[in-house]
Amino acid sequence: MSARNWLRPRVIWARASLRSRVLLIAVVLLTAGFTAFSLVTGNALRSYMADRVDAQLRASAQVFALLPSTVAKTGTGTGTGGKPPPGLTDFSTEVLGNPVITYVTKNGTVESSIDSLAGAKRTEDASGPDLPRLDASAVAARAGKPFTVAGTSGDTRWRSIAVPRVVGRTLLGGRAAGSVIVSAPMSQVDGTVDRMWHIYETTGLGLLVVLGLAGWFAVRSGLRPLTRIEQTAAEIAAGDLSRRVPELAGPHTEMGRLATALNGMLAQLETAFAARAESEARMTRFVADASHELRTPLAGIKGLTDLHRMGALADREDIDATMARIARESDRLARLVADMLLLARFDEHSLGTTGEPGPALELAPTDLRTLAADALHDVRALDATRPVALTGPDGVGAPVSAPALADEARLRQVVTNLVGNAVAHTPPGTAIRIGVGTVGEDAVLEVADEGPGLTPAQTAHVFERFYRADTSRTRATGGAGLGLAIVDSLVTAHAGRVEIDSAPGRGATFRVRLPLHADRSELRAPAGVLG
Repeated sequence: MSARNWLRPRVIWARASLRSRVLLIAVVLLTAGFTAFSLVTGNALRSYMADRVDAQLRASAQVFALLPSTVAKTGTGTGTGGKPPPGLTDFSTEVLGNPVITYVTKNGTVESSIDSLAGAKRTEDASGPDLPRLDASAVAARAGKPFTVAGTSGDTRWRSIAVPRVVGRTLLGGRAAGSVIVSAPMSQVDGTVDRMWHIYETTGLGLLVVLGLAGWFAVRSGLRPLTRIEQTAAEIAAGDLSRRVPELAGPHTEMGRLATALNGMLAQLETAFAARAESEARMTRFVADASHELRTPLAGIKGLTDLHRMGALADREDIDATMARIARESDRLARLVADMLLLARFDEHSLGTTGEPGPALELAPTDLRTLAADALHDVRALDATRPVALTGPDGVGAPVSAPALADEARLRQVVTNLVGNAVAHTPPGTAIRIGVGTVGEDAVLEVADEGPGLTPAQTAHVFERFYRADTSRTRATGGAGLGLAIVDSLVTAHAGRVEIDSAPGRGATFRVRLPLHADRSELRAPAGVLG
C-alpha cells in the first residue's frame, strides 16, 4: 500500500483499534454537544441582554422626547459633544450606561448631541455612534424599533432608537419638532458574552481532557472482556478445544450474551470435532476389521484352490470335500459382503441417525405377533432340544397383537439375527423366550435367553460393528460381529429403538420397540420367512 493510501481517513479509521474508535467518537460527541450548548446559551444571553438594552432605550427615548427645548439647548449648542444638563448624567448612566442623545431636525440635520461622558475621556472602543441621516420620514419608517450601528472608531457596536420629538407640555397637546436619537454602547453586552465564551473555551478544553482520560480508562476496562475472548480464541486456534470464554459480565449484558453464545458455539465445535475423530477412528477400525474378516475366507478358498492346482487332491472324495469347504467359505463371504453393503447403505441414506424411515424401507402395516410366531419355529429348526416359549412382553400373559408400520422383510431379518444370536451365544438346551405385545405407545417384540449374560462393559459395545463379546469363539460360531449392528440400524431406521437388559448369570433380553400403528384393519397377511 502506498504512503498516500496510508494517509487516507478511511484507511486510518479502518486500521484503528476499537478502543481508539470508541474514544474518538465519544470525544467528538462531547465536543459537539458542548459547542452546541455554548452556542445556545451564548446566543440566549446576548439576546436577553440586548432586549434589556432595547427596553431601556425605549424608556429613555420617551423621556428625552418630552424634555423642554430649554433643556435640550442647555448644552454647548449645535454640534456634538455638548455637556449634559445637571442631573442627566446620573439618570442616563443608571439607565443606559453612558448613552449619547442626538437631536435632529425634520430634514435629518443634527441639531445638538449630548454625550454623558462629556468632560471625561472616552476610550477608543467607547466612541460615539456612526448614525445615518435620519429625517422625519426615515424616523417614521423605523416605527420606534431599535437598530444597531457601528461606532465612529473601534469595534464597539451601538444600539440606537429614533423617535419624534414633541414640543409642549404633553404628548397629546404638543407638536412634532424633529427627532431624538438615543444610542447606548453594546460594549457591556459584547464584553459579557465574550467573557462567557472565554470561560467556555477554557473550561470546555479542560473538561474534554479530563473526560478523554476518564473515557480511555473506562473504555479499556469495558473492553477487557474482548481481550480475554481474543486470548481464549488464540488458545482454541492452537488446538485446545476445551477452553471456554470466561463470563466477566452479567448474563443480560452484551458481553455476557456474547460469552454465552461463543461458549455454546465452542461446545458444539468440540462435540463436532470429537464426533469426527470418533467417526474416523470407527471407520479405520471398520476397514481394518472388514479387511480381516474378508481375508479369512479368501485365504481358505485360495489355499484349497492351490492344493487342487498342485495336484494334492487325487481322490474324488477329497475333491468333493474341498469343493464343499470352498462353497461354505464362499457362502460365508457372500453373507459378510451383503451385511457390509447393507450397513453402507444405511450410512449413505443416514438410516439410524435421523429417527425417520429411510428410503430403503417399504413400509406397510405389520403385526409383530406373526413375526414372533415365525421366530418360534426358527428356534426349533435351529436347535430342537431347546425349550422355547411365546409370551407377552416381559413374560407376562399371552402374546397379543402388536401392529406397527414397518418393512416386514427387514423386520424378519431383525428377528432372525436376534434368534441366531441367542442360539449361538448360549449353551445347548438353554431356554429361549419370545415375547410380543404392546407397552404404552410402542409395539414390542423381545427375544430373551437364560444364558451366561453380559457384563455392563459388553452391553455398552454390543451393537458396535465387528464387536464380539466372546473373542475366543470361532467365526463359525461367533460370526463376524455384524448381526446386532444390523439389528440396531434397521430398528432405528423404523423410528424405533432396541434395548438390552442383561447381567452376568441371568441371561440377556433384547427388546425391539416400534411406534404403535393405530389402524389394525390395514394389517396384511405375513409374507414368507426370508432365507
